[in-house]
Amino acid sequence: MTAIRKKAIKGLKSGDTLIVRRTFTEADTKIFGDISKDYNPIHYDERYASVKNMKGRICHGLLVGSMVTEIGGQVGWLASRMNFHFRAPVYFGDTIECRLTITKIDSRGRAGADAVFHNQEGIMVMEAELEGIVPGKPECKILDQMMREGDPTNRITDNSDDDRHKTWGRD
Repeated sequence: MTAIRKKAIKGLKSGDTLIVRRTFTEADTKIFGDISKDYNPIHYDERYASVKNMKGRICHGLLVGSMVTEIGGQVGWLASRMNFHFRAPVYFGDTIECRLTITKIDSRGRAGADAVFHNQEGIMVMEAELEGIVPGKPECKILDQMMREGDPTNRITDNSDDDRHKTWGRD
């Protein structure tokens, strides 16, 4: 059960901000490469990365961008558009914070959001614009039932001292 899912059940509003953090590893990149079939040598070969003026091999941009799908999955957001702007490389061991802010929700639940991604040094590594549909009352009711059942399909859990998933907004 996550704070983000709990916030979705209460109802999302324009201005709400949802945050996740993740440290990316070489293993993450290898798994993502196998799934996506993106074997660009910039992710796998130090020599190639160095001639591209990188400090080392870098993570796949869409792997980092997938942090918005972590938030969307906790919310139950049905995505219709994602636009990413890659600003700086993410290296193995970097911890990235993704801060997604809902910018609009209309009466039918169609929503827009902006996301910004910063590394542990405060450098913006990515920006994204998103559109989709947020859960309405019937979906929130089911999410609530799922939570009361222990949220069996959700493999993400919050610990009281873990700040990996946070929400800010109007309650």
